[in-house]
Amino acid sequence: MSTKSNPLGRDLDEVLEHTEREWRDLKGARIFVTGGTGFIGTWMLESLVWANARLGADVKATVLTRTKDRFAAANPQVAADPAISFQEGDVRDFAFSAEKFSHVIHGATAASAKLNTEMPLEMVGTIVEGTRRTLDFTVECGARQLLQMSSGGVYGRQPHGIANLGEDYEGAPDPMDPWSAYGESKRLAEMLGMLYSKKHGFEHKVARITALVGPRLPLDIHFAMGNFIRDAINGDTIRIAGDGTPYRSYLYIADLVAWLWTILVRGASNRPYNAGSEVPFSIKETAEAVQRVCGSHSEIAISKVPVAGALPSRYVPSTERARTELGLQQWTDLGTGIRRTVDWYRRAGVV
Repeated sequence: MSTKSNPLGRDLDEVLEHTEREWRDLKGARIFVTGGTGFIGTWMLESLVWANARLGADVKATVLTRTKDRFAAANPQVAADPAISFQEGDVRDFAFSAEKFSHVIHGATAASAKLNTEMPLEMVGTIVEGTRRTLDFTVECGARQLLQMSSGGVYGRQPHGIANLGEDYEGAPDPMDPWSAYGESKRLAEMLGMLYSKKHGFEHKVARITALVGPRLPLDIHFAMGNFIRDAINGDTIRIAGDGTPYRSYLYIADLVAWLWTILVRGASNRPYNAGSEVPFSIKETAEAVQRVCGSHSEIAISKVPVAGALPSRYVPSTERARTELGLQQWTDLGTGIRRTVDWYRRAGVV
């Protein structure tokens, strides 16, 4: 498997550059994966296949999915690889196989603002029931380590006086706000993981993921970054739904994948790690960065006028814990991440 034969080869090589030690520790691992056909999960599987080819890692994964055929059509090389097998089922009630696994990666979540708004009970059920089922299987299959992909949403609104939110922040989403269904469910999912790990003795690793950029980022849902890239590539007006002042930060997907493998192997049990970028950009600055990188003549339209004297909201993590304990850092700056994403979509010809 050559870098030239895979348009993501450079990124995958960079993942291995930062995780070679982890792949040595994972050699011969058998991993059960939920959420493996989503944006992040697909990258995890592709990096696994790449590590097998490049490093002889001999890692195999069984992927729980309801969309095997759709995934195979979009990712034929990964789906056809002998290291990847599939089990059809819903994360809330999938059948337990008799196979034993050394690791479990639990990433199954409907990352949908539409679902969270229109069917919050469905969101809660998918996250909480799916996590409980996955934890029961972790015990049944004898896995010694589980990586839970959580979210910065567990913190609720970031206070104005905190520039970068750390894992020791004790705030939470408002349980009386239906919009909190996602964040509150992720909080409960983390607690379930902790309780199961203490009772049954496996290691429970937690990554609290924040905003991302990278190839395969969905362009047609609630991710502002994806919407901006789509509009800029198509030459359409880049539309900002709010006033453009909120601050966000973006980690490149290949960086995240390296972080996740590292957290799985070397992260402390029941000690969450923020997985994101510490570098803030306002939504307006983000749109301008996309416009600049794309060389687009698209106009930027901001829907609302900022309220005089109002402080902008922030969703920017502190990654000090990941940096100091695991040696992780943001290797890819925002401009490079946008450019690689745009280049990939242009080659793919899907926008």
